[in-house]
Amino acid sequence: MKGIVIRSTGSWFTVREQEGGIYECKLKGSFRLKGIKTTSPVAVGDKVDFYIPHGQGAGLITEIAPRFNHIIRKSTNLSKVSHIIAANIDLALLIVSLKEPLTSPGFIDRFLVTSEAYHIPAAIVFNKIDIYDGHLLQKLDEIAAIYENAGYKTFRVSALSGENVGEVANEIRDKINLFSGISGVGKSALINAIEPGLKLKTGNISDYHQKGKHTTTFPEMHPLSFGGFIIDTPGIREFGLVEFRKEEIAERFPEMRNLMHKCQFNNCTHIHEPNCAVKAALENGEFPITRYRSYLKIVNDDYLEKELWEWE
Repeated sequence: MKGIVIRSTGSWFTVREQEGGIYECKLKGSFRLKGIKTTSPVAVGDKVDFYIPHGQGAGLITEIAPRFNHIIRKSTNLSKVSHIIAANIDLALLIVSLKEPLTSPGFIDRFLVTSEAYHIPAAIVFNKIDIYDGHLLQKLDEIAAIYENAGYKTFRVSALSGENVGEVANEIRDKINLFSGISGVGKSALINAIEPGLKLKTGNISDYHQKGKHTTTFPEMHPLSFGGFIIDTPGIREFGLVEFRKEEIAERFPEMRNLMHKCQFNNCTHIHEPNCAVKAALENGEFPITRYRSYLKIVNDDYLEKELWEWE
């Protein structure tokens, strides 16, 4: 049979067969993916071949179809290089909040750079607008403009009140969509607002207004009644580019990519060279300082989780 992996716990994989049947499966033999060392060769979103051995309830995965993309985070398992969060994604949505808890610009940019590196279209969903005051709503306009000018779609919603949730639902229709974000931003609450029948576990009401707890343990794919799927991921604080050269990082910032051809040197790092178009744009206010700061941190491999520098 052919199916798609909708849940992975590391050793067991839940597979949704083409007709909608659900099967618990394990891997047959050992699989190795070329060119990348990961904690598991199978990820949510993988298309697989599997069969049910005679007289047994569990299935065996025999083949993993080639992926057209995937997204990675740094593994918590020190013996491995990386962990594949999901594969074959049409759209990656980062759920963020500017309050309770704050999503830092560094985290947003690292997510977008990771999505760019693995060729996944991305968008940003600003949640919790129901608790923003006038000053924070003005700040939201400024921050959203930074990413809209870079070419990303942004949404402003309240999972609690339902405001503008329909806009996100229309965007994700008939697509395989990855939902991600740090703990507490209301990701599961937003998914429930989009598809109430899922009834995903969420933090209690005090967690909504403070720093949330992990309510998703493993990545899991959920079908949408109006077409498509949502891949719900655990709260993630760390993304990492694996096996990419520093020289490629600037290309993952669309604003920098549009300026690079104007630099004096073809191998410009946009840090110390003269006649750098990126630095000139920065000085003229045409390139956001927060995005440039993120670029420097990524180039310097500055992955300090505790460092949540704020918006200026």
